[in-house]
Amino acid sequence: MLSFRQFEAGPDPFGRKFQILFKWLQTAISIRHADTVDVKFILVDENGGRTEKTIALPHADLQHVSRETGRPMDDPWCARLAELHLLHLVATGEDMEKDLVTVTQADIKRYAGEIARGEQSEVRAV
Repeated sequence: MLSFRQFEAGPDPFGRKFQILFKWLQTAISIRHADTVDVKFILVDENGGRTEKTIALPHADLQHVSRETGRPMDDPWCARLAELHLLHLVATGEDMEKDLVTVTQADIKRYAGEIARGEQSEVRAV
């Protein structure tokens, strides 16, 4: 299984690669009065430059996709959804200037499908 706790991303549109470290996951209502699950990552580029990104997953959208897919909404699932969005941001350069990025419901649904397909292929491989 791939780890959402530490992974590599890139190259970005400028050719840089990043080492990514999972910092935390928490309900944002407690830290910024938002109805999201926030997942924070530290990005370290090849030159040692460091930045942080918080990926915000709207709670209502998570619940909707969870019900639709039959996948329980738990911390590892949320962290993996956030990881996939962060990989997208690095690859495209989209929203890289932002410290806080909110994921759309359509993206959550797409990432949930990627996770489900990956889990199914792992099960078949065993």
